Amino acid sequence: MEIDIDLSAQRLRLCDGEHQVMDVAVSTGVNGIGEQNGSGCTPRGRHQVRAKIGQGAPPGAVFRGRRWTGEVWTPEAHDTQPGRDWILTRILWLSGLEPGRNRLGPVDTFRRYIYLHGTPPVTALGTPGSKGCIRMNNADIIRLFDLVAPGTVVNLHE
Repeated sequence: MEIDIDLSAQRLRLCDGEHQVMDVAVSTGVNGIGEQNGSGCTPRGRHQVRAKIGQGAPPGAVFRGRRWTGEVWTPEAHDTQPGRDWILTRILWLSGLEPGRNRLGPVDTFRRYIYLHGTPPVTALGTPGSKGCIRMNNADIIRLFDLVAPGTVVNLHE
């Protein structure tokens, strides 16, 4: 399995060899594309899934600091916390594979806490909007989480 994320098209594709398993809309960094720590940009290059977080949590489970808070997202909670960066359902934490580009030093994807994660159903997908992570529909992140293993390659490109 390999994950391909086209940052220009805002699409994620999961392939098993020549066979495409998934093709879904995502939302990447509103600040654009870039690797620098603190930029709010989505990094490019070859990465891997370093950790899978959230196995068994309900759809809409709210995560903070990679731990389930015990909350489940609701429209009411969303309305009372405008501007909150909701990290929901599952987390696939990425780690760069290219030293100097997305690994080590001020460009380290893992230390930047770049994830693939679920997002509220009111979040627009197909257009940049995150703080650098890759946001996905909750059903899509559950499916992806169940299909991939730690070490799965993730290519992020324009």
